[in-house]
Amino acid sequence: MIASALATLGRGTLGGLAGTGRVALYAGAVLGHLLRPPFYRREFFVALMQIGWLSLPVVGLTALFTGAALALQIYAGGARFSAESVVPSIVAIGMVRELGPVLGGLMVAARVASSIAAEIGTMKVTEQIDALVTLSTNPLKYLAVPRVLAATLSVPLLVAVGDVIGVMGGWLVGTERLGFNSATYLRNTWEYLELWDVGSGIVKGAAFGFIVALMGCYYGMNSGRGAQGVGRATKSAVVAASVLILAANYLLTEVFFSA
Repeated sequence: MIASALATLGRGTLGGLAGTGRVALYAGAVLGHLLRPPFYRREFFVALMQIGWLSLPVVGLTALFTGAALALQIYAGGARFSAESVVPSIVAIGMVRELGPVLGGLMVAARVASSIAAEIGTMKVTEQIDALVTLSTNPLKYLAVPRVLAATLSVPLLVAVGDVIGVMGGWLVGTERLGFNSATYLRNTWEYLELWDVGSGIVKGAAFGFIVALMGCYYGMNSGRGAQGVGRATKSAVVAASVLILAANYLLTEVFFSA
């Protein structure tokens, strides 16, 4: 029994390491093609619209309600220590450093990684990717590179917009529900918020966008045949992107803000 358990653990570990290696090689291939022609501008702008502009409503609504709920929670907690005045600064710092990038990245992962994986997986099932190869078109260059580049550039902009909306959600609750003076709330927000707080969130957004598009393209191109294969690829892309976003968030926070 012990030998069987160890063998199962070993197979799982080796399988995980092999999968990590395949993803790393795929990411390296995508990065290698970013700077080499040809460039498919039409595919890039279509992906930019689908990933960036069409994700704005869900990211904005998520940030709005997150900022509002954060203000209520911080006020309730601060009231125990007579520290209600920290609400503006903590809401702003929490949104731009952590909640804005992470929740924005997770929302984009749920919407975009699944869409990319399903689209490319369906192209594989219907042999459209084989047709691209027949036409001497590199599928990685045509399908993956424009989407990865579009996500890496657009998600930081979504994060920036989400940060503003989230802070405004906290301001709305603070002034209408908690009795803060509007000018005082905004002044405290501006005084305690530093440039690097915003910059770190933008950098995280770029990393999260890269992860989301990379996972969508990887699992889409490696999906199984048939509807079940596309479904498994879609599910795997969302799960992998979400877990990697949370892991990358910890690593980047450790790099940016460790003592």
